[in-house]
Amino acid sequence: MTLRQAQGERGVMKFIDVLHFASGSLRGSRSRTLLMILAMSIGVAAVVVLTGLGEGARRYVINQFSSLGTNLVIVFPGRTETAGVGPGMLLGQIPRELSLDDAQELLRSRAILRIAPLTVGSSQISQGALNREVVVLGSTSDLLGVRHMSLGQGQFLPSGDVHASESVCVLGVKIKRELFGTASAIGEWVRLGDRRFRVVGVLASQGESMGMNTDELVIVPVASAHLLFNTSGLFRILVEAKNRDRIEQAKRDVEDILLRRHKGERDVTVITQDAVLATFDRILRALTLAVGGIAAISLSVAGILIMNVMLIAVSQRVKEIGLLKALGAPAKQIKNLFFAEAILLSGIGSVVGLMLGEIGVLVIGKIYPSLPVVAPWWAVLAAIGISLGTGILFSVWPARRAARLAYPFHV
Repeated sequence: MTLRQAQGERGVMKFIDVLHFASGSLRGSRSRTLLMILAMSIGVAAVVVLTGLGEGARRYVINQFSSLGTNLVIVFPGRTETAGVGPGMLLGQIPRELSLDDAQELLRSRAILRIAPLTVGSSQISQGALNREVVVLGSTSDLLGVRHMSLGQGQFLPSGDVHASESVCVLGVKIKRELFGTASAIGEWVRLGDRRFRVVGVLASQGESMGMNTDELVIVPVASAHLLFNTSGLFRILVEAKNRDRIEQAKRDVEDILLRRHKGERDVTVITQDAVLATFDRILRALTLAVGGIAAISLSVAGILIMNVMLIAVSQRVKEIGLLKALGAPAKQIKNLFFAEAILLSGIGSVVGLMLGEIGVLVIGKIYPSLPVVAPWWAVLAAIGISLGTGILFSVWPARRAARLAYPFHV
């Protein structure tokens, strides 16, 4: 055996001896050890769960906006200022309405593929003796493609003149089930307000999107919705660009066209889907970091607990430390023994906390299945890193105090 190999074996044995000594010390005071592991694990679990909730909220919002469609530009009536309201609104003025002609004029842009004007209201729907309140959405045949909706039965709204007020409707799957049960609804008549509509299609189940449950929605031609609600303005205009690279061009074209139609007055708000997503993404990432940081504070509390308990342990283990020094253990070795205890405590606490945090994330996911709760990888690494870091940091003082104890000891 070479000298280098012999030195290597002695190094391994020393490391094993340090771990054995540290684990033996922890087993000797089980109540104290369990309390410190519990404190550390609660901190790690809190970081995992809270960052998981923040990341889940971020993904939920992104999924909701993505479900609206792709390459979208959204047009709102009224000019939204920094404060959230236009100056005209402060004077009691109503924003200028968007009209169907405004919407149709947008198709002149070469960057725009299709549009879907929207009018929204609520009405009583009835079929025979059954009736209930529903949200009625007025739009055109292009809504199906713009919003990426799916049909379960029948067909969607007919294409053609947007000003034609045909008496047809498409039902959400829940509305169809409540009014017609298992029987086919295609070709049947329902009453919305004081008008009758023939059912031409039923949407496939798609759940909630941006606060609107499509399963409980009734869709009619936009001109029919205007007659139903006695209005002529549009709630929104959804504009789909031809591709992702032309979104900004589509936005500029929309602003220019409406500026000309409204006689030079900038009285609409035009936003892109990507801009909204980026804003929410930044906000929710910052929120996730904030709640993770707040949870990480509990790890410093656990570190202080480790420091206090180890300081007490130093005073209780004076004879043991003296014996080690009498056997020739240098001050550095004494420090390493205490560091090893802190690392073991923090490491075990981190693993237990990680397990508790993942269990908590799974439970929340089961309770709220629509919320994609998952702890981001950086939060897991940060929680473990902070746990180990605080354990070692707060063991420095006790370790130095143990190493500086007077020598020789009378044991």
